[in-house]
Amino acid sequence: MCNLYSYTKGQTAIRELAEAMRDTTGNLPPLPGIFPDTMAPVVRTARDGIREITMMRWGFPCPPAAGNRPVTNIRNLSSPYWRGWLRAPFRCLVPATSFCEWADTKPKKTPTWFALDDSRPVFFFAGLWRPWTGARKGTEGEHLLFSFLTTEANAEVAPVHPKAMPVVLTTREEARAWMTAPVEDALSLQRPLPDGTLRVVATGITEDGETLLMPGF
Repeated sequence: MCNLYSYTKGQTAIRELAEAMRDTTGNLPPLPGIFPDTMAPVVRTARDGIREITMMRWGFPCPPAAGNRPVTNIRNLSSPYWRGWLRAPFRCLVPATSFCEWADTKPKKTPTWFALDDSRPVFFFAGLWRPWTGARKGTEGEHLLFSFLTTEANAEVAPVHPKAMPVVLTTREEARAWMTAPVEDALSLQRPLPDGTLRVVATGITEDGETLLMPGF
């Protein structure tokens, strides 16, 4: 399960790959460590039909019987809980330049960062978003929330995290299809990246024992 990723390339790269026409994020700084329940840039189709970049909080509310921890990763799309959010207006693109999975090492798990190559170009996670009213991070009111899809791990991710990897979109055509295609066609994108597409770009723990956030941006 991916619960840490980074985005470090600025807004122009998002606009170009996502064909976004509006940006409401302001001055977006590099984000070397994006954790659950924090704010991050997301591309959605707004009510007026314009594709826009806006800030949302990472994590859908849990199904009623599943506790209260935010749902950051979506795997079982046959669940009735997700069915209503699979329509095109609620699909989104989550920009990233790398993502972290945790190797099951002793005495502590080791963070391992994956990117498309050492230059860490932008890609997207295939995501869903929704409005939600309640309290998050001590703030009561209406929130925009997102989560993203996972799938089987490919050859690079499997030795570190064999259960799953995020659904990654690397081209403008894939991004467009996820945002606009009929549900059945869009869900064909829930597949691992081809073997050989990713590489490990960082690994380890800092000297003070903290998680290594994405360095070198």
